Amino acid sequence: MRAVTYKGAGGNEVIEFGERPDPVPGSHEVVVAVQFAGLNQADVAQRNGFYPAPPGSPADIPGLEVAGTVTEVGPGVRAWQPGDRVFGLVGGGGLADRVTVHERHLAAVPANLSEQEAAAVPEAYATAHDAVFTRCGLELGEVLLVNGANGAVGAAGVLLGLAAGARVVACVRTPDSAQWLEEQGAVTASPDTAAEICQELGGADVVLELIGAPSLELDFTVLATLGRIVIVGTSGGEATDISLRKLMSKRASLYGTMLRARPMDQKAAAMQAFARSVVPVLAAGRALPRVDRVFAASDAAAALDYLGRPGKSGKVLLDFT
Repeated sequence: MRAVTYKGAGGNEVIEFGERPDPVPGSHEVVVAVQFAGLNQADVAQRNGFYPAPPGSPADIPGLEVAGTVTEVGPGVRAWQPGDRVFGLVGGGGLADRVTVHERHLAAVPANLSEQEAAAVPEAYATAHDAVFTRCGLELGEVLLVNGANGAVGAAGVLLGLAAGARVVACVRTPDSAQWLEEQGAVTASPDTAAEICQELGGADVVLELIGAPSLELDFTVLATLGRIVIVGTSGGEATDISLRKLMSKRASLYGTMLRARPMDQKAAAMQAFARSVVPVLAAGRALPRVDRVFAASDAAAALDYLGRPGKSGKVLLDFT
């Protein structure tokens, strides 16, 4: 197989692209042939030495997700067979053209999704659904504020919130991102206007926070009584002072979440919830992902650099074809 690998921690000098032995599935694993692979900020953090793969996952092949066609199944697998189109989550090893994944961490790809669209879905949509719905219980008619809505997880949160009948405020910094999100039905805002817009809507019932510490003051300002904040990303910083009085006065809830390092059963539960609630929406042609840019897999270094730049709108993919 061909894979992107890290030969240590550092910058782009640790990235290599080349041949590795083809993977062999364990008893309850399948091998998925990949055309396109999604990049995530976690891949940058792992390259930099801050976010190692969990035990049992490939330590030197990054990648948190997989989408493609099953080519081989382990002897204990009952849910899948060769030829099935699937997408799902892995602890590592996703940036390769052959990926092993546990059978319970997969869902069936709707027939209407292209290979690129399928590759843009699993990590972003599973993360957003788990945070906004499973953790925060967003309901019909509630107000959802997404801070960092231009990225893949943020955009997925916006689209899934709209599909569920929520009123969604998408906080972004670039006009291109704002235009596309408005076309999907969101109300767009900048960090300077989000407070006023949310207050006009009666406050945010749920905040999906992808920027981190710099946005928490805004989050607590706009939060409605009994509101819920869920921290998914900290690209802007992770250290902050929290006013417990603000939390108490609004009887609010503050959550943190992360999918990659969860135990197998908990990750399987998140994927099963994704399969029940998100896949049918995608199959109906709703809440479809946006692909920002596709790089050749051999240009992984350039792709990771691009991923770190501001102004993206949607998912960045690697092409293994």
